[in-house]
Amino acid sequence: MVDLSEFESISPYNDEEAVAALGKLAEHPLLAEFSRTFFPEQSPDFLRGLLKSIRSIDEFQILVMSKFVEWVLERTVRNFSYDGISNIDPEKKFLALSNHRDIIFDPAITQLVLYRNGIPLTEIAVGDNLVSSPTIEYLLRSNRMIKVVRGISARELYLSSQMLSRYIRLNITEQRSSIWLAQRQGRTKNGYDVTEQGLLKMLDMSGSGDFQKSFEELNIIPMSISYEYEPCDILKARELVISRKHKYVKAEGEDLNSIIVGIKQPKGNVHLNIGKPLTSEEIAEAAKCDKNDRYQLIRHAVDVRVIEGYKLWKNNYIAYDLANQSYKYSQHYEPADVEQFVTYMQHQLDTVEPEINREDLRRIFIDIYANPVVTKELLLKEKSTGSILL
Repeated sequence: MVDLSEFESISPYNDEEAVAALGKLAEHPLLAEFSRTFFPEQSPDFLRGLLKSIRSIDEFQILVMSKFVEWVLERTVRNFSYDGISNIDPEKKFLALSNHRDIIFDPAITQLVLYRNGIPLTEIAVGDNLVSSPTIEYLLRSNRMIKVVRGISARELYLSSQMLSRYIRLNITEQRSSIWLAQRQGRTKNGYDVTEQGLLKMLDMSGSGDFQKSFEELNIIPMSISYEYEPCDILKARELVISRKHKYVKAEGEDLNSIIVGIKQPKGNVHLNIGKPLTSEEIAEAAKCDKNDRYQLIRHAVDVRVIEGYKLWKNNYIAYDLANQSYKYSQHYEPADVEQFVTYMQHQLDTVEPEINREDLRRIFIDIYANPVVTKELLLKEKSTGSILL
């Protein structure tokens, strides 16, 4: 049995703690409304009774959370697809290093795919900014949430990063649990998926000092989720416009609002790609480099898989051509598709307060959808020139 007592402040609940937390959730005044929504064929007290009967985290995720994700898929997604499941060895724990577009749905959809294929679910690293109330903490920590502490001093951040790094490595190397971790802090807001080098340095903090061994034993599997309609697209565009003029300060409850919008917003087609694990050869090549260059090669190996696995939709091609005033990708869409996208974009822009510059907002909104095409182009250029451009 692995001793995780030193990680109590960041680790998910164990089964006993989850049962107690779910018992408290069962008394929430809005639970009957949720029960009617997700279990319409049952009585309003069904979910309350179900939560009180659950005796493990596995039971909670199978009996409740999988039903919730299926409900969201049925009502907000046109078609959901995935590939690359054979890249996961069900006998080995792994670190899923994923692009990140939606706070809740990215990891939730990954868990559903694992569940459908009989692969143990992962723990999920989530920023503590989302833990805005005891109710949300009960819910997230009962869903195998690892708390990533943010908004602290440099010294505190260093110590917190050390703890998180040790926790991730211990779980994977001891074959206790796989981990889902976003490739960067927070969601990608501009459609440009790149791995933060600081994240890789954090992972290496708990290593033995042997760079190759430290990264090989994490068994890193890059993943990429693609949405036809970007969750919270206009909220991301608004934040980026404001951030150009001054530091963006989130309003109270803004993260919770993003969660709700991300869940309810129509997403069109959605695809999850599970990439091939980083190879010993790639890591050995990186280990030959000095200092930051070695992290850059690991970062690049992850980014290539994420970008290769990203599925482009009509909206991406339309946005690219709108941004560049071209018809370069017109074979991928019809004039009616352009009209539909422009109408959708205008509707989204109209939801933002009028004092925000409309041209800036429109340009950033288009870039959110166009940039996945840009990164695909850069990847193709890399392959033809042999130079690293990403």
